[in-house]
Amino acid sequence: MNFTLHQLNIFLKLIDYQSITKAAEDLYLTQPAVSIQLKKMQDQFEIPLTEVVGRQLYITDFGKEIGQSAQRILNEIESINYKTKSFKGKLAGQIKLSIASTAKYVMPYFLADFMSAHSGIDLIMDVTNKTRVVDSLEQNEVDFSMVSVIPNQLNLNRVELMQNKLFLVGGTRIKRNPKTSIRKLFEKHPLLFREQGSATRNAMETFLNNKKLPTFKRIELTSNEALKQAIVAGLGYSIMPLIGIKNELRNGDLEIIHLRGLPIITHWNLVWLKSKKLSPAAEAFLTFIESEKEHIITETFDWFEKY
Repeated sequence: MNFTLHQLNIFLKLIDYQSITKAAEDLYLTQPAVSIQLKKMQDQFEIPLTEVVGRQLYITDFGKEIGQSAQRILNEIESINYKTKSFKGKLAGQIKLSIASTAKYVMPYFLADFMSAHSGIDLIMDVTNKTRVVDSLEQNEVDFSMVSVIPNQLNLNRVELMQNKLFLVGGTRIKRNPKTSIRKLFEKHPLLFREQGSATRNAMETFLNNKKLPTFKRIELTSNEALKQAIVAGLGYSIMPLIGIKNELRNGDLEIIHLRGLPIITHWNLVWLKSKKLSPAAEAFLTFIESEKEHIITETFDWFEKY
């Protein structure tokens, strides 16, 4: 057997995507380059690793078995690299995070100095919605998650980081009469929502239901950035986290519309399973967060308190 680590890595990507095109895009390789390496790997086995049914590529049962072995091999190689760095006196390892999509405006600032100080640590951060964040925690796929709503069904430790404020916002392209009531505003213009499973959507729907406010028309978007751009363009109004609209407020593209009961205030929390055995790298990150969080908040998010 003369397969290479590069071929194993390509094959694992193929298993993930079941598509040469998507695997090539993920690896920043051309499709021919991926196909050549997969053929070289297949030539070393008498049993097919893949099969094509119709126009869809599938991984055979034998291919899945080889994939599991390939993953173990690559994990061991990664472990060797970390051990080498550790023997050189460097803190080494991997930290895995899953964060709610709005937290992408927050979490990088709590990571930057730590990652800069520890070049031997690798980071994997999945930016997704609340449902996926909770699933990744429950399945023990990550070391930490960052959420604004603590999932009650899990036994978690947490470190509270900073406030999360949600305001009613609209684009300044809509010429709004300040005397127009919110009820009439909502009867005239669409309300923009995040997708099902989003904590922001849940908070918005709860607020609207409690206030018995009408929803003339609903538009659903699957990311905060898409939602923000839609509001800037004048598609409608939404209740959004303040943390993601700093520049648009300063530029005058968005405005906060004051409404009794707003802002909705929650808190961002770094959470992890109580049963989780944290690696030295994860322990070091937790120590860093606990000691530096107030400094990071003061230095980076001072503007947040003005609203």
